[in-house]
This record gives sequence, C-alpha cells and structure tokens, in this order.
Amino acid sequence: MGRLLLVAGAFLVIAGLAVMGLERLGIHLGRLPGDIRVEGKHGGIYFPVVTCILVSVVVSLIGWLFRPR
Repeated sequence: MGRLLLVAGAFLVIAGLAVMGLERLGIHLGRLPGDIRVEGKHGGIYFPVVTCILVSVVVSLIGWLFRPR
C-alpha cells in the first residue's frame, strides 16, 4: 500500500508540474477551443470535450509506454 501511495503521489506531482508548464505556454486545460460552455440567465453548463479527449490520449499513451512486457 505504501508503494502505491508513493507512485500515485509522484504521478500527481508530475501532472501538476505539466499543467503549470502548459499554462506558462498559453495552453489552459479546460479552456481549449472545442470545449462546450452554455451560459443562461440562471446558470450554465460546461463540458470540456477537447480537454477530455486530450487527457485520454495522453493517459493512454503513457499506459501503452509503461505496460508490462
């Protein structure tokens, strides 16, 4: 259990640094072109379609690279 927590923590640190680096480059995850935002008088709905696809591709690629052989 301890090893799993250490790996998960290291992954979160790396993911956080990647997001901060992308923001410095002007790429803000969650506000990419293609993300759907509908705002009305009494509220709104937001669905980050392109952000979900991008995150899915990156996670799939990482999983593919580090799969057991």
